[in-house]
Amino acid sequence: MEDDLEVEEIREMVDNDLGFQQAPLMCYSRTKTLLFISNDKKVIGCLIAEHIQWGYRVIEEKVPEVSSENEKVIFERQKAWCCSTSPEPAICGISRIWVFSMMRRKKIASRMIECLRSNFIYGSYLSKEEIAFSDPTPDGKLFATQYCGTGQFLVYNFLNGQHQA
Repeated sequence: MEDDLEVEEIREMVDNDLGFQQAPLMCYSRTKTLLFISNDKKVIGCLIAEHIQWGYRVIEEKVPEVSSENEKVIFERQKAWCCSTSPEPAICGISRIWVFSMMRRKKIASRMIECLRSNFIYGSYLSKEEIAFSDPTPDGKLFATQYCGTGQFLVYNFLNGQHQA
């Protein structure tokens, strides 16, 4: 029970850092929380995933010609984005993925997703196509694009994404 309280405190801190309203997870028994603990026993990463049925493909917008990688990143962070209205089957929804700001770009988020893919369903390894990301932040969208190898990854809304027929 004490561990559940500690995980809940970490989730609240992650939600605040990501700018989420305090939205309750739909069903704790259907979620998995992975924590990345540093050598000095600090939580530096958190991933919360849940069982879902459907995801929606992001519609990729062409990036205008830019002179530098930095300009491309700025454009990606600022542009609006939309997704298809046609649902596609998905198994795992990543409702939160967070890494402590000073530890980003060290493959921690990728390592957490790899662990999730191996352990979400016993005896099965999820493909990248079976995973959807919930309402990613601009940095989250950049991460998902890089991790999935495409800007057309799956997204879902964690407030109502798992119970649609």
